[in-house]
Order: sequence, then structure tokens, then C-alpha cells
Amino acid sequence: MQELKAGRRPPWVGLAAAVWVLVAAGNAYTFPLYSPSLKSVLGYNQQQLTMLGVANDIGENFGLIAGFASSRFRPWLVLFAGAACCFLGFGVLWLTVTQTVTGLPFWTLWIALCIGTNSSAWLVTGVLVTNMRNFPLSRGTVSGILKGYVGLSLSVFTALYTGMLHSSSTNLLLFLAIGLPAICLAMMCTVRPCTPSLEENTSERGRFLFIQISSVLLGLYLLSFTITNSYVSLGDGITCLFFGIMVLFLLAPLAIPLKMTFFPANNEQTVAKIPSSGSLDDLSTGGQDKTEPLIATSSANNLGNVQESDDVSDVEMLLAVGEGAVKKKRRPKRGDDFELHEALIKADFWLLFMAFFIGAGSGVTVLNNLAQIGIAVGVDDPTILLCLFSFGNFLGRLGGGAVSEYFVR
Repeated sequence: MQELKAGRRPPWVGLAAAVWVLVAAGNAYTFPLYSPSLKSVLGYNQQQLTMLGVANDIGENFGLIAGFASSRFRPWLVLFAGAACCFLGFGVLWLTVTQTVTGLPFWTLWIALCIGTNSSAWLVTGVLVTNMRNFPLSRGTVSGILKGYVGLSLSVFTALYTGMLHSSSTNLLLFLAIGLPAICLAMMCTVRPCTPSLEENTSERGRFLFIQISSVLLGLYLLSFTITNSYVSLGDGITCLFFGIMVLFLLAPLAIPLKMTFFPANNEQTVAKIPSSGSLDDLSTGGQDKTEPLIATSSANNLGNVQESDDVSDVEMLLAVGEGAVKKKRRPKRGDDFELHEALIKADFWLLFMAFFIGAGSGVTVLNNLAQIGIAVGVDDPTILLCLFSFGNFLGRLGGGAVSEYFVR
């Protein structure tokens, strides 16, 4: 049973930290940037390169183990496992491309690429599950925002590759092996389960709108920089200035908890005076009743909460079982958390599986071969194509989350 962090600011701090983690989780999208080096340095043919692309996709999308771990361990441990996969997998690729280690067989690199890109599954799962539980009333919006940053990560890596890393595949692989794990280790303690944000008002929607607007502006900014940098040679000073502005855009979601701290609204000041007792009533009612003790409700009330709430927590269930109000856990309903064996018998699961397989699978196929497609049509530098692909991917994810939330409501 995980301890919940109380207060209104921690969920927003975790959401701001999740932005950085999910940008790091887009490491699998960088395959078109360093795949030409694998082909030239190691002498691989197109068929071998395609097989490495398959390893890239398998590693990125094999999230079964990460899902089991996320339901049983704390988020920081899931993120640590993702950072370790990133370090190990991309570290082996860097050693091979720089020819520090030679003579490694093809299957070793195939497995290393699987491990490295599997970090994406660990990072996305740990962050997405935690934040959707922290914002149970805005799951679609939160999912769209966070997955949107994953889609936007390719633009970030493309700009980083052409700017600070001087279009060097070895520098990019070194950054993936060391820089991304460092980001995850720095952020993993701030992504934690919090008392769910159960408020639904204009201020809550305004905060999400602020993050959505800042992410769109970041996407347009990265797109304009990549196009400009492809036609005009920018100096080191301008490049550093660009990355400073990019970092500010990535830090934009942190402005929300900072504002809540230094410029609290009247309703937030009222809630701040409520003592945090960790009670069941604080969790289910948002702390409105200040006089109820820890287990003041009757068994009937506990049973009613368990049966009626779509977002019932394990804590509530255990309290109700302890009082004898619940003898057998009910089957999960749509919107609840499902175990794997429970999901496999649901039509919704297979509809989602097929939609993801067909929709995302076609996009991944194009992405892995985008560099080769560009070369075939006479575009030697694929960075603009990658940035355009990333921006379209980002808009689809962000818009999908907002639209799904609208129809769910």
C-alpha cells in the first residue's frame, strides 16, 4: 500500500516533472537519426537495419512487465528500472558505434536496442498511471498532455541533434545513455501518488489549458528552429539561446504549483487550513468535512462508497473489508483498474488493442524508415521530415486526449 502525498500542489509538481520524463521516454523515436551510422560504421545492409528497426519497436511497446511492476511497486522504482534500461541498451550501442568495443555479433546489438528502447515502456507506464490516478476527473486531458509530450520528444531530440550535438550520432547515443537516465533520476522522486485532485472548476480547467497552450507553442518553436537551422547556419551563441528558451517552455508546467504557492486563490487558502489526517473522508470528499475522525463512517457507508465510487482506492477497500462491510471484491466496471485476466475477456480491451495496433503500427513503420524514404526522394537531411512527423504526432495525441475527455464527460 503506497502512501499518498497530501495537498493540492504535489499532483501538479508531479505533472510538471512527468513532462521531462516523457520527453526522455521518446528515445525510441531517435532511431532514424543514428541508424545511418549503424549502417555505415558497422557495414549493415538494409535488411539488417530493418531488423534493428523491429527490435526498436518491440522494445518500445513491450510494456507487460512494466505494467505489472507499476501496479505493485512505487513509481520511483519503475522509473529507476527505465533509467537502467536506457543506460545499458544505448551504452552498448555507443560503445559499438564508436568502435570502443568491436566484434559484437548482430544479435547482441539487437538485444541491446530492445533493452534501450524498452526504457520508454517503463517511463511512460510509471508516469502515466501515477498522474491519471492523481487526476481522476481529467484522465483524458492528462493522458493527452503527457502522451503529447512523448510525441513532441522527437522534435526536441532533432533540435538537440542538429544544434548542440552538431549532427553527431555518437554524441546522440552518448546523451541517450547518460543524459536521459540522469533526467529520470532527478525527477523520479517527484512523480509519486498524491491525494487525488477531485476539484472540477474553472481554475482546474484553466491550468490544463495553460499546459496545452505552452506545449503547442513549444512544438511550433521547435519546428521553426529546425527549419531555420536547416537553411541558415546558426552560431553557438544563438543555438545556446534557443535551448535556453526551449528549457523555459519545458519548465512552463512548473509555473502552476509555483503560482499556487506564492499566489494562492481564496478557495485554495481555505483548503490549506484543513488538517491532513489521512482519513478516508479526506480522500473521498476532498477534505470538506473537518470533524470526521479516521474511521467514523459506518460499515454501510463504507460499503456504499465501495459500490458507488468509480475511483475507489485500495485503502478504502481495505478499510471496508476490515469492518466486515465487504466480503468479496466486486468485479471492476468500465473506468476502474483491471487485472490482466479481467481485461482479456472484455471487448473494450480488444477494440483498443486493434485500434492501437493498426493506428500506431502504421505510424511507427513510416517513422523507422523515414530517413531511408527521404534519401530515396533526394532529401539527404531527414531532420525536417522528422520534426514535421513529430509535430503532427503531438497534435494528434494532444487533440485526442481533449476530444476523448469531452465525449466521456
